[in-house]
Amino acid sequence: MARKTRKAIVTSASRLLLLAILAALSLAAPARAATDIAWWHAMSGELGRQLEKLASDFNASQSDYRIVPVYKGNYTETVTAAIFAFRSRSQPAIVQVNEVATATMTAAKGAIYPVFSLMRDQHEPFSLADYLPAISGYYTDAAGNLLSFPFNSSTPILYYNKTMFRDAGLDPETPPKTWPELGAAAKRLRDRGVACGFTTSWPSWIHVENFSAFHNLPLATRGNGFAGLDAELTINNPVVVKHIAQLAEWQKTKSFDYSGRGQSAEPRFQNGECGIFIGSSATRADIKANSKFEIGYGMMPYWPDVKGAPQNSIIGGATLWVLRDRPREEYKGVARFFAYLSQPGVQAAWHQNTGYLPITRAASELTRAQGFYERNPGAAISFEEITLNPPTENSKGIRLGSFVLIRGAIEDELEQAFAGHKSAQAALDSAVERGNKLLRQFERASPDR
Repeated sequence: MARKTRKAIVTSASRLLLLAILAALSLAAPARAATDIAWWHAMSGELGRQLEKLASDFNASQSDYRIVPVYKGNYTETVTAAIFAFRSRSQPAIVQVNEVATATMTAAKGAIYPVFSLMRDQHEPFSLADYLPAISGYYTDAAGNLLSFPFNSSTPILYYNKTMFRDAGLDPETPPKTWPELGAAAKRLRDRGVACGFTTSWPSWIHVENFSAFHNLPLATRGNGFAGLDAELTINNPVVVKHIAQLAEWQKTKSFDYSGRGQSAEPRFQNGECGIFIGSSATRADIKANSKFEIGYGMMPYWPDVKGAPQNSIIGGATLWVLRDRPREEYKGVARFFAYLSQPGVQAAWHQNTGYLPITRAASELTRAQGFYERNPGAAISFEEITLNPPTENSKGIRLGSFVLIRGAIEDELEQAFAGHKSAQAALDSAVERGNKLLRQFERASPDR
């Protein structure tokens, strides 16, 4: 009996020793390293800090993947770097690309991993219906499949100086809703000594691309290029010609004063030189921080005699494209990251901290429920404008090759019209001719030809 007891004790002790050794070995073994996923982007300053916060918050939410943001310069520099990297097999998994390069990216079928395929292959929850059609529609193929992940999207809105409006006898609580109303307000401001009635940034994006969408007019044939590479520009139509001619007429008295391309007009509004400004909704926080007067907000104006106006505005900004030929494990992490970015709380915070649009209706509803729009007048204007009506074939976006170059040609010709060197009709006819040549070059070079 004593021998059996001693044997049982020895056996029990051996088991305990074995368990202790196994536990020690498991503690000593290194934890599985997280998979790094490179994300090349084009955001600097405060926007870059907000982007890095998104990555670090995701990284902290799980231990399997680590998103590594890398700033690569402006949009052109970033996409160019990605193209060269792909050729040398050193491309990132994710690259941020601006919206006007969508057709170029879409044509590079062997280089891109469409988002709808990625989410399906990696079994991550994904429903296109969750995303705002005016945003997601810009980045879908002809079958309605999402090609890239909507990230930073903005749309043009109207800003006005309420102090100037009061001094000029204008109602500071009523923004001009139509172009005739804006023209009258701008003239009133000029009559009261304001140096510039109104100005605008991004001339083609606002006065041709968004103008066309807001008036439910085609920018080009073939569904603005969505239906085929053989699209041709149609921006020399009577409505756009009338609008550009009116701007050129207002330019003579500085009711409208052209301020250049890109965002060069924004400081003129901030420093009180111009009473009305039409620019990106994403500059709202910057304008608010740098303007020493009360700011009013409104939607883009429209011509009331155009049937179907106002329709809805379209977006600018960028999306996240996934590149092929990365290790399989990275793609699981990318899909997980996109699912994370789609969460209402994450999207609401991005929207509120940057001024970019939320990509889902749930994020907008959460922002409203949190009282953000009530505390920040004007912050909801951009969302209301792009969702004003369901997008049509004319207002869901643009899918034209070489559009960065085409936009440059359009702005060359607009400047000729504003300077009085060409009529609006002649300028837009020339823009169409130049743009169509670029479209044909892109068509000939496309593998889908």
